[in-house]
Amino acid sequence: MTAHRVTLPEWAVARGRALNRFDAVEPARTALVVIDMQRVFLAPDQVFGNPYALALTGRVNVLAQAMRDAGGTVIWTRQTVSDRPPLAMPEWQYDLSIPAVRRAVAAMAPDGEGHALHPAMRVAPQDVVLDKYRYGAFACPAGALERELRARDIAMVVIAGTLTNVCCESTAREANLRGYKVIFLSDATAAVTDAEHNAALLSLCIHFADVKDSAAFLAMLYPPAA
Repeated sequence: MTAHRVTLPEWAVARGRALNRFDAVEPARTALVVIDMQRVFLAPDQVFGNPYALALTGRVNVLAQAMRDAGGTVIWTRQTVSDRPPLAMPEWQYDLSIPAVRRAVAAMAPDGEGHALHPAMRVAPQDVVLDKYRYGAFACPAGALERELRARDIAMVVIAGTLTNVCCESTAREANLRGYKVIFLSDATAAVTDAEHNAALLSLCIHFADVKDSAAFLAMLYPPAA
């Protein structure tokens, strides 16, 4: 199994506790937001296929089921490409003269071969599945994520998925700036390298989120009986 080696310094954890330390979960007001666990980012034959992300499938499924069982909300996002304003990205960001960019854009179109959530992901009928058109799920012009959270009176957002240092980090920062409590799961997120993964965790821990591993979060969700 391919897993990141997480190295989060104690000084960073200590500093971050002053801003973002959450020791309890109110399940009905908590949403697990699973970022972009799509074929394009997981499958080995895809343009962005990443073994670190592929290795997360089992853990993310466990977390999602635990959230459902506790009465929480599970939201899945899919990175999506559109050529129609306001959903379209600026032209300079996608240079279609580059073959790899052309392939990526085609894969992430709504009917693209990589757009669907990876078949290993267990999505339940009551879950919410949202297409997003920017790295940060809140920044999407359609505004769907915030509407879903407000409709459910969500106060805490728990982040899992990929990539740690791109869409996951962007969404966590946006959630923090909108007043949500943010828990970022260090072993249920994936980047391309350990260096990128740990760099994102460091910044998030100090300023924007309570960085925990899955076991610590599940212990909060289901505290042991006294």
